Formats: sequence, structure tokens, C-alpha cells
Amino acid sequence: MKPLKRLGRRRASILSLLAVGALAIPVAASAVPDDTVPAPAPKAPRAPQAPKTSAADAADAAQESTLGGQAATSGRYFGTAVAAGRLGDSTYATILNREFTSVTAENEMKWDATEPARGAFAFGPADRIASQAAARKQRLRGHTLVWHSQLPAWVASIKDANTLRGVMNNHISTVANRYKGKVYAWDVVNEAFEDGPGGQLRPSVFQKVLGNGFIEQAFRTARAADPKAKLCYNDYNTDDWTHAKTQSVYRMVRDFKKRGVPIDCVGFQSHFGAEGPPANYRTTLASFAALGVDVQITELDIAQAAPTAYAESVKACLSVARCTGITAWGIRDSDSWRVKESPLLFDGRGKQKPAYQAALSALGAKKPAAGLPASFRWTSSGPLIGPKPDAAHKVAALKDPTVVRHDGKYHVFASTASKSGYNLVYLNFKDWSQAGKATHHYLDRTAIGTGYRAAPQVFYNTQQRLWYLVYQTGNASYSTNPDINDPSGWSAPRHFYPSMPEIIKQNMGKGNWVDMWVICDTANCYQFSSDDNGHLYRSQTTVGQFPKGFGSTVIAAKDSKFAMFEASNVYKVQGRNQYLLLVEAIGSDGRRYFRSWTTNSLAGSWSPLAATEGNPFARSNNVTFPAGAWTKDISHGELIRASNDQTLTVPACNLEYLYQGQDPKAGGDYDLLPWRLSLLKQTHSTC
Repeated sequence: MKPLKRLGRRRASILSLLAVGALAIPVAASAVPDDTVPAPAPKAPRAPQAPKTSAADAADAAQESTLGGQAATSGRYFGTAVAAGRLGDSTYATILNREFTSVTAENEMKWDATEPARGAFAFGPADRIASQAAARKQRLRGHTLVWHSQLPAWVASIKDANTLRGVMNNHISTVANRYKGKVYAWDVVNEAFEDGPGGQLRPSVFQKVLGNGFIEQAFRTARAADPKAKLCYNDYNTDDWTHAKTQSVYRMVRDFKKRGVPIDCVGFQSHFGAEGPPANYRTTLASFAALGVDVQITELDIAQAAPTAYAESVKACLSVARCTGITAWGIRDSDSWRVKESPLLFDGRGKQKPAYQAALSALGAKKPAAGLPASFRWTSSGPLIGPKPDAAHKVAALKDPTVVRHDGKYHVFASTASKSGYNLVYLNFKDWSQAGKATHHYLDRTAIGTGYRAAPQVFYNTQQRLWYLVYQTGNASYSTNPDINDPSGWSAPRHFYPSMPEIIKQNMGKGNWVDMWVICDTANCYQFSSDDNGHLYRSQTTVGQFPKGFGSTVIAAKDSKFAMFEASNVYKVQGRNQYLLLVEAIGSDGRRYFRSWTTNSLAGSWSPLAATEGNPFARSNNVTFPAGAWTKDISHGELIRASNDQTLTVPACNLEYLYQGQDPKAGGDYDLLPWRLSLLKQTHSTC
């Protein structure tokens, strides 16, 4: 390996954060004249699955391949360097929270950031990173207490040994005490040795004024300040066992261990060229570990993100029992101090690079599950669930189903349509063959109440241990219930918004604000909705604030009125860094069908998947009806999910879709059309 030339400062360059605007998606379907399509009534949000998360669901989620999750299977962490100023970048934060189980403050805990003037400490940015790590249950590495670089001029100018010793000890004690109990490991001293054949200590202000003993002094002071944290020495160009610098650090650690100087770990920065680690890298890690210290790869980045080099680096750590973790020095290439070399696992847009898969595979991840196909084929049952009127409910249609499987039963919520308007119904059954016989529980008899309620969506919020039923009331509303089996347990409606967001008012035209749909990732919850006028809207709030705080409403996608009409659903694809969007359209024949798109970020833009009349997600032309073609409409429905929580995770293959259809000869008042519920099953699946 050629040693990488070390830069004196590692300040991240300032990035411009680009706001995500509206995405115009080309439409292949021709629009239908307004007078040929019945005006649809306002519809309601679809429900995410609500069954309690089973042990199998939890195990499956835990095994979903991420760097941190996969490293944890061998008792290690996989971390990254974090900049406080980028935590507001949704793409950055999403990757951080999804992939990494450890964070290192890139600059915020260094001396110039924490004590810019003598005795005047500043912890705001560092506290933000520490709080973020604590909230996400990520380990926090403290970087760094004593370093010759990024050192305030007032420290570098000290000439008196007693003064500098007091200043150094006070700095270490103050910073370490600030984060006692929060920091897992401290880089107590950073880069104290020179490069080159001599292997000498660097002539820093600490070495020149205090002598070679300053390193031992720093470690003893750190131990007194934070007795439980791991104390590490950290350096670069120490990866090759034959280098003089490596041998000098080794001798220092060996001496410290013999004399009882408190050192627990050695960090190897491992800033590699494209050729990756040296052939004897494993020897280096193992030799230090044999001294009785942990070893950690603390600042990994590799020129051009060579996949083989990343895999070899990971395997080297796995080969040494006391190699406790790996930290990549940044998330995206655009965040890197080596930005021109594109050295990280994610590109500037946040997309995984081949090196990501190489690292993941080296950690022991199984081959990713099959992805979604480019086209779909389905077979449909006949009508399974229809209205069950009673004396108080003259129901003409059952619509807009949402479904979850929980406690061995399917739980279905749907809209009821009648001359008196829309409301909601609930039923459960063990098998689809029993669906038609299930008891209908009308939710207007509960605290949900009478009046317009439609298009339900249901999911289980694992943090709050509550089921959420999302629906439309003219506003975006929700009710909660601790037990989905108890139809009387739903709370009275509450609103997500005080009123319709202004951007929707400005773009809705003569449409309706309909079909609210909630989905969460690890950091944020997003609400999508439609307007019967070609727009898909997105609002967001944090997971911690949910269900409050929805704002920042934007147009997430747009098309012509009938090409992006309503009934949008968004799902996480199981085992993939991928989300699936379904939107109901009205075809050139006036019939309802579904188009689809994908993205790797809920806050990002959408790419067409099966999105035309000729290649739809689900339309009468890609559905067979073994019992007879009872409908030509494939309308508002819900995929059967693989989990029942707020992530709305669906399998990538063997999909099932509960939808509404109607007699092709039916006509008249849209609100009274005879919609029934039926089940699609995917054929020709890729797995």
C-alpha cells in the first residue's frame, strides 16, 4: 500500500442543501374528456397494516441488511463520521439512522470547536450529535481530546510547561466530563507520531513543551475524568506492519500496557488508496490486539470506493476477535474530505455504490432479496366481500379497503357508501374463503361517529403501542386503538392539520383532497395525499413528534389529471433499499387502474416502474379472471403487507392486492355504484 498523504485539516467543505421540488412524471395514458368519467366522491386514506408486530416480523426486520445491523450479528458496530450541520439534510439523516450503529463527531468535539478561547467552552454542535446518537441508540465515539491540528492559536502559542499541562488537563477533564456516560470510546490522543523512516513523535506544541510524556498524561487524565469510557490512541499510516511509524506506536502501546497506563484501544484510520489495505493489514490488527487492547478501524475511506478493497478491509476486522468495529469517514461522497476521489459507500445523491454491497457481503449479509419486476401479471378472485345492510345502514357499496393480518386473522377496514354518505366498516376473518360471512361492525356506532369518514388506512405504531386508523373527513383525520380486535375501542377523530395546507388549495382546482396515507422510516413520518387533479402531495414530521407536527407540504409528483388521479399507497419493499408508490389512474377507456413508481428515499423523487396503460401495475389487461371477468376496474385497494408496523413493508414478490371492482354494466350515481372487494394474486413472480 502506498501511504496516503495526510492533510493537515479535515474540515468538511460547506454543502448546499438542495430542496426537493415537484417531480413532473411523463404520462403515457391519454386523458379522458371530463364528460365521459363520473365525478368520483371524495375518498379516504388507505390503511397500513395494523397487526401487532410478531416475533417473526421483528426477526425479519432485524435481519434486513444494513451495515450496522449486519455488523451487529458478529458483536461489532459499523459507524460513520457525522457533521452536525448536515443532520437537517433528510437524505443524509435517513442513511445515518438506517445504516449506522455508531457515530463519530467529525469536527465538533475537537479543541477549536469546544474551547476556542481559554476556559470558554462551547458544546452546542457536539451536543446535537450526542443527542441524535442517544435518540437513535447509536454508540458515540469521542474525537478527539488532544491533537496538534485544529488547535486554537492560543494553545499553540503557550511556551510554559506548567501552563500547557494545566490547560491540557483542564480541557480533557471538562470535555470528557461533559459526555461521561454518553461516549463509548475516546480518541484521547490523535496522530502523535510522524511519518517517515524515523518513527519519531511529531514536534507538536505538546511534545515540544511537555516532552514525550504528554501522551501518558493525557490518558491518565482522561481515565480520571471518565473511568468507564474506552480510551484509544488513533493514527493514520499505521496499517502496514513493516512501517516504522506502526512499530513506534506498537512499542508505545506495549509499554503502556506493561506499566499500567490506561489504554484500552488503538484506532487505525485506514485512509486507503484504490489498492486498499496492505497485504499484512490483518497481521497489524492482530499484533496490536495481542497486546490486550481492542482495535478499531476508525476513519475508513478508499479512493474510488474500490469494492474489493472495502471487502478486504471489512474481512480483516472480522478476522481479529478484538476488532470491535468499523467507522467510515463520512456518508456520501459529497460529504467526504476526499470528495474528488469518491471514496465512500454512498454517492452524492445518497445511492448505494458497488462498494456498499461488497462491504455488506463481507459482513456476512445474504444476497439481497429479489427486487420488484419491471412488469406484473395477476389472477383475480371473484367478489369476496360485499355490503351487508341493516336497518340503520342502507349500504350500496363497500370500497377503499385496507387490510392487515394479526393474531391469525385478516382485519379489513373499508368505506361504506350509501345515499346518506360515507362511513367506515370493520370485519375480521381467518381465511379469504370466510370473508363473505364475516360480521360487519359499523364504526359510526363507535367514538369515530357519524358524518363523512372514508378511505381508511391502518397500521400499528410500535413506539406508541397503538393502532392508527387514518381516514378523510374533509381534513386528514385519525383515531387510535390499543386493540385492533375491539371495534368499540377507537378514539374520536383528531386532525393531523389545522386546515388544508395552502399548497393543496392552490393546486387542487375542482378536485378533492383525498386518500391520506402515512408511512414512516427510522427518522420521519410522511403523509401522502391526492387531489383528483394530477398531484401527489407529501408532508412530514419526525417519528418522535408523530402524529403532531406535519408540515413542509410539497408536491412530491405530478401528472395530468387522470394519469395521477387518487388512491396513492406507498410501501417499503422488504429486504431492499426501495419504496413502492401506487397511484390510481383513469385509462383511455374510462376504467380505473394502477400505475407504479419506486424510489430509495421517501423524501426523494420517483422513477416509473410499471406506469403505462400498456405496462400497468394492475389493470384489466394484465389480470386474468378464472371465474369470469366480473369487473373491468381495478380500483382503490391495499397490498397485503409483510409487517404491520408504521414502515408498511411489503414483500418483493408473490404479492397480493385487495381491491375494489364493480359490474362493468353498472352506471348512475358514483356514490351508489356497486363496488365489491376482491383479491389479486401475482403470477409469474420472480422468486
